[in-house]
Parts: sequence; structure tokens; C-alpha cells
Amino acid sequence: MTTLIEPEEAAAGERPRQGVMDGGHRVATLGIVLVVTLLAFESMSVGTVMPAVAKDLDGLSLYAWGFSATLIAGLLSTVLAGGWVDRSGPARPFMIGLAVFVAGLAIAGAAPTMWLFVAGRAVQGLGSGVPMVALYVVIARVYPEHLRSRVFAALSAAWVLPSLIGPAVGGVVAEHLGWRWVFLGLIPLVIPPGLLLTPTLRGVRRSESAADGPGRTRYTAAIAAAGGAGLLLYGLGRTGWAMAPTALIGLAGLGYGLPRLLPAGTLRMRRGLPSVVIVRGLLSGAFFGADSFIPLTLTSLHGFSPTKAGVVLTVGALGWSAASQIQGRSKRSRAFFALLGAVFVAAGIVAVTVALQLSGWAAVPAWIVGGAGMGFAIGSLSVLMLDLSTEDEQGVNSSALQIADTLGSSLVVGAAGALVTGFGTGRLHLGLAAAGVMFAAIAAAGVVAALRLEARK
Repeated sequence: MTTLIEPEEAAAGERPRQGVMDGGHRVATLGIVLVVTLLAFESMSVGTVMPAVAKDLDGLSLYAWGFSATLIAGLLSTVLAGGWVDRSGPARPFMIGLAVFVAGLAIAGAAPTMWLFVAGRAVQGLGSGVPMVALYVVIARVYPEHLRSRVFAALSAAWVLPSLIGPAVGGVVAEHLGWRWVFLGLIPLVIPPGLLLTPTLRGVRRSESAADGPGRTRYTAAIAAAGGAGLLLYGLGRTGWAMAPTALIGLAGLGYGLPRLLPAGTLRMRRGLPSVVIVRGLLSGAFFGADSFIPLTLTSLHGFSPTKAGVVLTVGALGWSAASQIQGRSKRSRAFFALLGAVFVAAGIVAVTVALQLSGWAAVPAWIVGGAGMGFAIGSLSVLMLDLSTEDEQGVNSSALQIADTLGSSLVVGAAGALVTGFGTGRLHLGLAAAGVMFAAIAAAGVVAALRLEARK
């Protein structure tokens, strides 16, 4: 693997070449990438097997909660993990989180009823949020600054294979072995990467200046945000004015919790770190919202088979991976790539929305642009977050970035679902077009926020 050499290193000739796979970082890099890859496989394959789960457990009424239970629990654990990692170091939170995730896999895989399956998915969410926050802190404290963008590029690449084959593998396993093995089969695969990372995790010290605890206010805010997200998603998933009070209560919970969980000024796009977080949420919401409705549009309006529809999502993943590698090896500023990525995401969404009204295959080149935008932006925003965080805030701010990801994608998808449902099946094409306009508007807001990533000098 080619390595980057900083200009000052080349001039002085005093420090050896460094890369993410050199002797000092190889084990950490392999462990991080393997853990993220396996978490991604679970995330990408579960959608394929959910119809089989609902049919086998007679749980169609709880179908959506197979997804949202994981989301809400993951949001809560991500919030609480930030302060925990800062106080104790990443080793204990990571191992406990991974153990909880494995327990969730076992519960879901062995569940005799749909309610227990949903409980297992919630346990998975509680477990999966913690390791990701811990890994961000490991990246901040194990890798020198000039290698961090390349580590995040590797994390983006770790999602490519699961994006390409995860749904297909899940379908094959469910068809030939049974849906339970999609969950149970991951258990022996998750443990070895966790053990591989153990020496690195133990070598990362806790932050000496971290606060003693997140405080009651942060716990309350986390519960309010998670509960608010759940109520809002529940309300958006129903039709009629009867659900309006539920949605309003959900908004109130988010309104109370988010300002206490995100950096001050995030919702107002304040320059610097707050804009980094809001850009991440806006781009995730716009991109994953569009990504979720592309298959529905292709199959409903253009007669595509699920396999053909998957091709469009595949090229988006490939564009993401390629752009991520480019930004990871470039010497340009992270703010430049974050802005460039936001522009690409907005352009890709506009292009794919127009293309899908004309021809299904026209969406392929359009979605390469959208995927490339995410590849340019996501890793760059992660690096910016770490660069703008003091050591004792790295865990909390990593948590904020994960919150923005989770809420951005989930709430936008929920709102788009309500919008499409409101138009009805007879005007599905209009509903999908309206959703595309909404995604484009959110991406445009991301471009505006990306202009404010750098603090005034």
C-alpha cells in the first residue's frame, strides 16, 4: 500500500514512512476494519430477511419495529457512550458494547415470538452504538493526524463489500439455512476482531481531564431524544390527524434533548464544530433517504426486478468508495472535500430524481455522483470533528456525530415515507417525485452549512 509522506518529513528525512498498515498500526487497522465490516454486514443483510422473520413469527404488525427498535436503542447508547469512553478509555466500553451486541444477535436469532425478536434487535442497538464511539477515540489517539483521513477512508471501504453482497448473502442464508442464521452465524465472526483489537484498546489511556460523569441532564436529554425519535417515527408511520399529538410529543422530546446532546449552536449552523455535526446529519438524511426510495421507484414505476434495482445502489457504493480513497490520499483541506461532497450529494439527488421520472437506467450515472459526494464528505467531516475537539471531548463529539447520522437518516426516511403514503398508490409517481424534491432541499441545506465548517480567523 502506498503511503503518504508529509512535506516536513521528506525535507528533514528524520522520521520513517508511515501508513495505516505499517508495523505500528497494522493490528489496529485490521481490527477496526473487520469490526466495522461485520457490523455493516448485519446492517445491510437484515432488511432482506425481515419479511421471512415477520412471516415465521406472525409479526407483520411489528415489522417496522424490527428496524426502529435498533435505531432508538442505538441512539441512546451512542449518547451515553461518549462520556463513558472519555472517562474510562475505550477498552472497557468497546468490549462491553460488543458483548451486548452479540447477546442481541443471540436473542434475535433464537426468538420464538416477534416481540422477543424486537427486544433482541433493541439489545443489538444498545451494543452497536458503543463500539463505534470507542473506535473514533482509538483513531484519534493511536494514529497521527496525517493518517486519520486514510483510516476513515478505510472505514468507508469497509462498507463497500457489505453494501454489494450483504443483502444477497442474507437472502441466500435465509432461503437455505433459515433467517435465524443471519443473526446466529455472525456471533463467532464478531469475536475474533474484538480480541484482535484488545492490545490496542488497552494501550489507549483515559482522558485525564474528562469530567467525572455525564450528569443527570445528559442522561435525561438522551432519554428524551431517544423517546422523542421513537414517538415521532411512530407518528410519521401512521396516517390521519389522530397521530398528530404523538408526533408533536416526539418533536418536543427532540427539542429538549438535542440542544443538550449536540455542540452548542449546531441547529443554528454556527461556524466550526457545530456546522461539522449538522452537515453530517443533513447529508446522511438526504443521501440515505434517496437511497431507500430508489429501489421502490425502480420496481414500482419502471418494472425493475430487485436484482436490477440493486445495481443502482451498488454503483452508488462504488462511487462512495472511490471518492473516499481520493480524499484520504489528498493534501487538500478536509473542509474543501466536505464542501465538494455536499455539492456532489445535492447534484446527485437532483439528477437521480429527474432520471427516475424518465428511465430507470438513467439513475445509474446519477447515483455514482451522489455516492461520490458521500465518499468525499463523510471521512473528511470525521477528521474535522477530531481536529476541532479537545482530547477530553473526543468521545462526546464522536457521539454527537453518530447522533447526527442516526437522526438525519431515520427522520428523513420517516418523513419521506409519510409523504409518499399521503399521495397514495394511485399517485405514487407524484409522491416519489415530491420525496426527491425534499431530499434535494435537505442536501442544499447541507451545502449551505458546509460553507461554515471553518471558524472565523
